[in-house]
Amino acid sequence: MTTRVRRLGAALLLVALVAGCGGASSTSDDAWHGGRIFLATGNTTGVYYQLGGGYADLINRHLPGYEARAEPTGASVENINRLANGDMEIAFSLADTAADAIAGKGAFEGKPQQVRALARIYSNYTHLIVRTNSKIKTVADLRGKRVSTGSPKSGTDVIAGRLLTAAGLDPDRDVRRLNLSLPETVKQIRAGTVDALFFSGGLPTPGIKDLLTSAPGVFRLLPLDSLQQPLEKGYGPVYTTSTLTANVYNTASDAPTITVANVILVSADMPDELAYDLTRTLFEHQGELIAVHPEAANFTRASAALSEPIPLHPGASRYYRGS
Repeated sequence: MTTRVRRLGAALLLVALVAGCGGASSTSDDAWHGGRIFLATGNTTGVYYQLGGGYADLINRHLPGYEARAEPTGASVENINRLANGDMEIAFSLADTAADAIAGKGAFEGKPQQVRALARIYSNYTHLIVRTNSKIKTVADLRGKRVSTGSPKSGTDVIAGRLLTAAGLDPDRDVRRLNLSLPETVKQIRAGTVDALFFSGGLPTPGIKDLLTSAPGVFRLLPLDSLQQPLEKGYGPVYTTSTLTANVYNTASDAPTITVANVILVSADMPDELAYDLTRTLFEHQGELIAVHPEAANFTRASAALSEPIPLHPGASRYYRGS
């Protein structure tokens, strides 16, 4: 029995109990997947989880006939897999991971996934954090160190591996690679059982903010922008550079880093009208989502349509065309 089937069973039991007490379900008999939408997000202290919860709330309040719930996950790769097997209806993902899924590369080698974009949203910033008093100055200095590259099957794990490779390291041999969630990584780097952590997230990422602001000066962000060219050579223009400015986490200095866009994905078989309505809801109520997390302000209707190389869902495309 799949996770989705178990969740749906519990949800239907609750609906039956409510109906028996004189209530009624808000879902429609002819709604896609019984009117229930599960959103695959990410770690509970990351931006995906916050925005996913906010988006689910928008759907619940503004899309009649549907009930939505955000689910914590290991993020991008897991999200796409669960979207493809029907366990989720909406998934947040890094654009590089989604591009791999479309092309059948990387974690999806030989198995292209039929996913489509509703929107390209804000960009993730890659964080590489070490102790200030360590001798780690560059990615190459991570040789032999205990390095958390993020949750298994996450976009962070993908980009961390690529950055280590770009710096001349074998991610699985030259470092002691640990696949830990962000909450567990933060716990271990505080305890000194992890030497460095990678995390790709929006600004500010709650778990990172808690780490850096609760121990001022103890940890620092390493610059990563020098690795952009080898990344682009290997994977195309999906990776760009920007700066983690000191004011984001109240750090001592700016940290130039690697950025990659995020996308909201759905399956190719989602009905066009539902994809249209989900996209419309995202933009008609964007102000409410901004109140959940400021990264929701960092995309527009024009920029959201630029999802290449991930194809837009036809319903989303119709929304952007204004038809």
